[in-house]
Amino acid sequence: MKTLLLPILLLVTMCACTNKKSQMQDKNTSEITREWWKEGVVYQIYPRSFKDSDGDGIGDLKGIIEKLDYIKSLGVNMIWLNPIYASPNDDNGYDISNYRAIMKEFGTMEDFDALLKGMHNRNMKFVMDVVVNHSSDEHEWFKQSRSSRDNPYRDYYHWWPAEKGKPPYRWSFFDEKGEAWKYDSLTNSYYLHYFSQKQPDLNWENPKVRQEVYNIMKFWAEKGVDGFRLDAFQFVSKDTTFPKLPEGYEKNIIKYYGMGPNLHSYLREMNDEVLSKYDVFAVSEGAGSTLEEAHNLVDADRNELQMAYHFEGVDLVNSLEGYKLSKLKEVFTKWDKSFSKKGWISIFLSNHDVARLVSRFGNDSPEFRAVSSKMLNTFLLSMRGTPYIYYGDEIGMTNIDFDSISQYKDIAAINGYKKAHSEGQDIALFMKKLNFLSRDNGRTPMQWNDSVNAGFSTGKPWLPVNKNYKTINVASQEKDPNSILNYFKKMVELRKNNKVLIYGDYELLGAENENIYAYTRTLDDKKMLVVLNFTDHDSSIDLPESKNLEAILINNYKDLNNDENGNLTLKPYQAVICSLKN
Repeated sequence: MKTLLLPILLLVTMCACTNKKSQMQDKNTSEITREWWKEGVVYQIYPRSFKDSDGDGIGDLKGIIEKLDYIKSLGVNMIWLNPIYASPNDDNGYDISNYRAIMKEFGTMEDFDALLKGMHNRNMKFVMDVVVNHSSDEHEWFKQSRSSRDNPYRDYYHWWPAEKGKPPYRWSFFDEKGEAWKYDSLTNSYYLHYFSQKQPDLNWENPKVRQEVYNIMKFWAEKGVDGFRLDAFQFVSKDTTFPKLPEGYEKNIIKYYGMGPNLHSYLREMNDEVLSKYDVFAVSEGAGSTLEEAHNLVDADRNELQMAYHFEGVDLVNSLEGYKLSKLKEVFTKWDKSFSKKGWISIFLSNHDVARLVSRFGNDSPEFRAVSSKMLNTFLLSMRGTPYIYYGDEIGMTNIDFDSISQYKDIAAINGYKKAHSEGQDIALFMKKLNFLSRDNGRTPMQWNDSVNAGFSTGKPWLPVNKNYKTINVASQEKDPNSILNYFKKMVELRKNNKVLIYGDYELLGAENENIYAYTRTLDDKKMLVVLNFTDHDSSIDLPESKNLEAILINNYKDLNNDENGNLTLKPYQAVICSLKN
């Protein structure tokens, strides 16, 4: 959960159960070991927007159950759901009022049990989102905490007595004034909220809070969930003296807000209390402003976590100017090199906190949407690391065109608009940026077919369906052998059947080429060449490797222009993977 307009380097980690040696990395070697979660493909679902089964306009658990066969057909084997707990929905479920109950709009605990069983019957793993940096202000803990200064739950949150004066400034991601301390007259004190005012931060320095979290995780582990994704976990550890932030802190917010003094000890404690006692893994939205910090979280000899989920790539698009391919190459090459022998990374360019993949990194015009979507999915599924695919990207869903702030549902957009007004910003420019970058772009209902509301709901959808659903939908693409969807399935299958695309060494080729991203993947006696044109025009690259082409394994066009001198000319957004002769 992040503000859209502020790039955040994000770490996501996986920690396997220590009683399953087959799922652990050998601590005595720097060589990458093979694990099932490295070989998987994660499919992320925003529950409110996937499939509505009862006509109330909100996606639900029964809707996901209806579509499990579809998800299975994609070839993915892990599903991550955004929060499904009881919540007032100030931030679409990221403000939890009961960690042991299902949100009424989503269904019942019986529905959850049926969903989990359906996933397991199809050999798919389930990753549950756990939001534990903060709760809802409607959680019983907070109600008790704010009732009096001597309440047993008082120290479950961060409070600053008003008689000490105004607390040291802290910045808030979602507050319309950008302030993280909220005055509460009931006890003449301020409480801390790094996100919205209805999301007070939990006090992890209190061991009782940590035990509450571990007990919650045990509750769901007992039910059979396979993993946990820990939201905003980079912020849980805080220096509770709240020293004054230094000049220029806003230029590197993670350095001063994330990776607090006790974060590593909390992770080790969580591992001891929960992760080592169940056959589960943990996916943690962590932080880190350097590669060293990433390794400190995930290297095997740290006994903490295992997979780095950095945001440096996805955050390349944070303005109307877009991004440069040279920077994309630099970022992904840097992370691959750093993790080539130790640790493991995630590969992704979209999720619930950003706008649509093809609209940001490709070309969503009618002419190029299909080929650029295929190209981007080729990239995601051919890099070393575990790919994370966001729902709808497998069919090339695009940004929605909102023209009024009244159409937005996201609190980051709404409060950001209020803040822009109060600061006297150029509102026309603000709205233009919001139209391109808003998180609501990535949360519009899944486009299943060309019927009313794209087959998402028989009622009025909670967020408008994109008007292009008549031409962009699952049903039509399932029938078309050349569709984005069927190409996606082929690419997933190619990855699953070729370990070289999972574990193979990565080598960047033609780094100076401004239009084409080319690299090889090598494992033992197998070598593959990946060539991707990131432009809307024909582009060429000289590659000696192309003289040794053995076979074209996947191509989003019908042919490949390759001359005898090793010069490749790719059509707009062409993506090709070839095997190379030894």
